[in-house]
Amino acid sequence: MNSKRSIPSIALIAALALGPGAKGGTEAAADPLAEARALAADRPGLRVMRVRGESMEPFFGDGAVVVVKAISFTRLQAGMLVVSRNRFGEVIAPRAVADVTGGWRVKGEANGKPDSTLVTEGNLIGVVYATFNAAPPATPALEAVEIAF
Repeated sequence: MNSKRSIPSIALIAALALGPGAKGGTEAAADPLAEARALAADRPGLRVMRVRGESMEPFFGDGAVVVVKAISFTRLQAGMLVVSRNRFGEVIAPRAVADVTGGWRVKGEANGKPDSTLVTEGNLIGVVYATFNAAPPATPALEAVEIAF
């Protein structure tokens, strides 16, 4: 198994308001992008983005759609999923793990160590408000599960 994970990045998708007849609901998202757009359509400060990469699995992975909420840097807290621009210019969405001198240290769930770029007031975009998986994760059949003692 390759322990090296791809760099997490998010491609911005314009949060377009849906026209008349658009509906939301609690049913499973058949179209994650449409569901995310519906959620963001009438809520100020929300943006829709698509995820590329695996560093935040199992929370969300490649192809998932996230709704991002603008937030003040002073309101960040450990545990939040923070969307920011790293030193390579990529938009990333790792977890805030520590408030340190100069900003917030962040780390992708599947990464072995924290990211090299601190989140600062200048590179903060927002926090993950909602996630919509592109496809449900494959679940093995019960009889295929093995338990080792």
